[in-house]
Amino acid sequence: MDGSRSLDIRNFFVPGPLGRIPVRLYQPAQEAGQQQRLPLVLYFHGGGFIGGSLDDADAPASFIARYSGSVVLAVGYSLAPAKPFPAAPEDAYAAAVWACKHAAELNADIDRMVVAGDDAGGSLAASLTLMVRDRCAKPLAAQVLISPMLDPSMRLVGDAVRMQSDLTAERCAASYRQYLPQTMQRLHPYAAPLEVSRLAGLPAAFIATAERDVLCPEAEKYASSLILAGVPTQVSRFAGITHGALRTHIPLLKEIVNFLRCRFAHTHRDDKNNTDYTPFNLQASPTL
Repeated sequence: MDGSRSLDIRNFFVPGPLGRIPVRLYQPAQEAGQQQRLPLVLYFHGGGFIGGSLDDADAPASFIARYSGSVVLAVGYSLAPAKPFPAAPEDAYAAAVWACKHAAELNADIDRMVVAGDDAGGSLAASLTLMVRDRCAKPLAAQVLISPMLDPSMRLVGDAVRMQSDLTAERCAASYRQYLPQTMQRLHPYAAPLEVSRLAGLPAAFIATAERDVLCPEAEKYASSLILAGVPTQVSRFAGITHGALRTHIPLLKEIVNFLRCRFAHTHRDDKNNTDYTPFNLQASPTL
């Protein structure tokens, strides 16, 4: 039993501070008479803050929805240079607020709301956990960061040649110049999660890194900072995998599903009749 479910997928827009935000909803099918509210995952695509679209999130978003039994809302957001920081994180926050207000129509349980993303989307997911805490909004259940961009100062960026990385420091720098046109923005906690010293109380984290990725060191440094702050954190480095390949890497997606199922089971630890969130069978071989 691999837990696979068919999905109802639809595109629409939600209101944002600078205009409409495109979203794509992945809703797992439920049997008639069993319309319980499902966990909700907000997923943010990559693209270095200057590119990418909902289509780039389709593979991980659909896998997570299909095998974790969660409603997944993939969120588009403002892109630089037309709309630089703080437009993207404010869009992310607006989408989270909208999801909370419309949880009933999404058939979602906001007590089990998770943020996830890859590349720039991983940065937005991390920033959103800070924004939610700082603004006293509904607490998040967990965060999933896939090869995230966390440090505009690029102090820990690896050597692309030595690491055989498909992503280079030059590309990262070019993205950050457009996303953060003002130098001081590079120290803002919502733009540079790695600079944040107050991490206690953030939601449990799963952080995935790729061995052949210049961003691997900063992501693992952030994981260590979360651990030191007392945040339950799982870190997985995938050998031989590049930055661009990680978000669709099946072993990673299986680990994400397993992490989420375990977090959801923890949320329902007092419900003896709950059987929907047992750990995912890692021996199964589902395809995208």
